[in-house]
Amino acid sequence: MRDPYQVLGVAKSASEAEIKKAYRRCAKDLHPDRNQGDPKAQDRFAELNTAYEVLGDEQKRKQFDRGEIDAEGKPRFSGFEGMGAGRGGARQGSHEYHFDMGGSPFGRGGGPEAGFDPADIFGSLFGDAARRGGRQRPNQSAKPPEQQFTLEVTLAEAANGGTRRVKLPGGREIEVTIPEGVADGKVMRLRGLGQLHPLTGEAGDVLMTIKVRPDPRFTVDGSDLRARVAVPLATAVLGGAIHVPTLSGAVEMKVPPLTGTTRQFRLRGKGLPTGKKDGHGDLFVALDIEMPAEDAELTALMKARAG
Repeated sequence: MRDPYQVLGVAKSASEAEIKKAYRRCAKDLHPDRNQGDPKAQDRFAELNTAYEVLGDEQKRKQFDRGEIDAEGKPRFSGFEGMGAGRGGARQGSHEYHFDMGGSPFGRGGGPEAGFDPADIFGSLFGDAARRGGRQRPNQSAKPPEQQFTLEVTLAEAANGGTRRVKLPGGREIEVTIPEGVADGKVMRLRGLGQLHPLTGEAGDVLMTIKVRPDPRFTVDGSDLRARVAVPLATAVLGGAIHVPTLSGAVEMKVPPLTGTTRQFRLRGKGLPTGKKDGHGDLFVALDIEMPAEDAELTALMKARAG
């Protein structure tokens, strides 16, 4: 197990917020679901979780800095002192534990032929993890597993917010709230709705990534929207009202007489949320003038004007 500061990529003077930020960044990059096919991905993710369990806990971090626990959060073992004075036992005041293959440290007559294994002492005191060198199996991480899925929403849903009924990776159906003004790529954490940890029974989280589906009617320009609307030739020449689509429904807009395609109209507040209180961008509308496929009178008029 590497030094947890190195695993998280932070300095020893890093603040609690810096450690948490580093963990979230690394967890996103190292998550096994994003590294499928890499046989070492689970090990690296488990190492990251263990490092954060040490440095993310103020008391454990201090113990690690003082050398009281190791990189896995386990007490540092320095040996037994004064545990028996029999043949082959530990010396008083010594930090080393010596085994004499001719006898047992707990009495006479227990040689290697009796099946004595020094590792049995560590196993009885610290459990089976000590037999494996103190390493924790990747699937025994103290934190429950996370699951991920993507929710595709319309541009109108992203702008106005709303609710959707979704099916989670585990098959469970719930109703989620889509926040007003949610951005494409936003990751929302659904706490306690994921898989259960195989050992602790604690429910993990589900990470829901928002994907905003493009709307063919609009072009997004920051918090503003741009749209092109077809207008009959007669309306462009004589003026009149047309209907313009917005994210909250069609609205009526006045077109002045003799309006050309170079003119642009602004509908204030009909764009996307700006992130400020009650703030919205604008909708800019350009006109596409529809020409008739055939119009003898119009053709004659244009010839007369041209002559």
